[in-house]
Amino acid sequence: MKKPMQFNTKTIHGGQEPDPAYGAVMPPIYQTSTYAQAEPGGHKGYEYSRTHNPTRTALEKSMASIENGEYGLCFASGLAAIDAVIKLLQPGDEVLSSNDLYGGSYRLFAKIFEGMGIRFHFVDLTDPQRVAEKLNDKTKLIWIETPTNPMMQVVDIEAYVAMVKGKNILIAVDNTFASSYLQQPLDLGADIVMHSATKYLGGHSDVIMGALVVNDEELHEQLAFIQNASGAVPGPMDSFLTLRGIKTLSVRMQRHCENAAQIAQYLAAHPKVERVYWPGFESHPQHATAKKQMRDFGAMLSFVSKDVDFERAKEILRKLELFTLAESLGGVESLAGHPASMTHASIPKAMREEQGVVDGLIRLSVGIEDSTDLIADLEQALG
Repeated sequence: MKKPMQFNTKTIHGGQEPDPAYGAVMPPIYQTSTYAQAEPGGHKGYEYSRTHNPTRTALEKSMASIENGEYGLCFASGLAAIDAVIKLLQPGDEVLSSNDLYGGSYRLFAKIFEGMGIRFHFVDLTDPQRVAEKLNDKTKLIWIETPTNPMMQVVDIEAYVAMVKGKNILIAVDNTFASSYLQQPLDLGADIVMHSATKYLGGHSDVIMGALVVNDEELHEQLAFIQNASGAVPGPMDSFLTLRGIKTLSVRMQRHCENAAQIAQYLAAHPKVERVYWPGFESHPQHATAKKQMRDFGAMLSFVSKDVDFERAKEILRKLELFTLAESLGGVESLAGHPASMTHASIPKAMREEQGVVDGLIRLSVGIEDSTDLIADLEQALG
């Protein structure tokens, strides 16, 4: 019996074999919509590329491998992947989700699916006892982001797995901020792990992609049916690029985390910074949970300057040179964003501010550049 591969090896070899046609080490880009059949139903496993494509199959196997899962499914975006999960539910079902949540997820939940009869409760998932009070016989899903976007709260996955044991409630974890390198929710008992693979898995800001990984065969069949029936699938070129990105995930994440730790410490000591949100600080309310369920503390952080207003935030963001002002995260280049007007603009202002997403909050996605250059850029921008 072969010894199980370690994570770094899985990113290169997990679920991968040389292409059977000519032995290509990298799966080719099968840029085709359809496949020849010798007779009706007499094909080689592929009929139509919405349903299956060999390049996408290679990526889905890789995704499953790095999450220690049995089945991977790839989608045209992270939101398309989330959409497929919610389509498992029926009108009248209820979902518990974080009150610190990516704005796109909130918009999908509140503006699309609530209108179809699914009820969402946005609660503080860092307090399992308070969440337990919201559970009822209509609850069918707990949707967890950890770390959360953009306040970097850490949710104890195992606590919710224990809470719903024996109940007909799914646990789904958005693992985008952590990546498979830092956190593997299926190992902690979750039913579904979701990625916006646009971010760390792709890693180069050149693809839009979503993914789900599960262990349960029946759940996989349900999601695969939705994937095919709804048709929100990625093309072969995007699948190829994401598979290439996964192969360098380990080395990139190591540098991302090293740089973020230095920048977090720098900002925390800066006289013009009011507060820094990063789970690596021992003072972080969920530091112990992060230490328990993550390999490291990630490369996402948020901070507020002492002049907490939109104009001050805009001034800092305008001055940045190496940190690019842009949506998204997780690429090799460092990015800065203003959640209140960008990623979280779809969340009502009062709800945003209740969670700390004030107009002066700046979110950083720390890249893999030289950390001294990144710190110098922040120094001149903070002025």
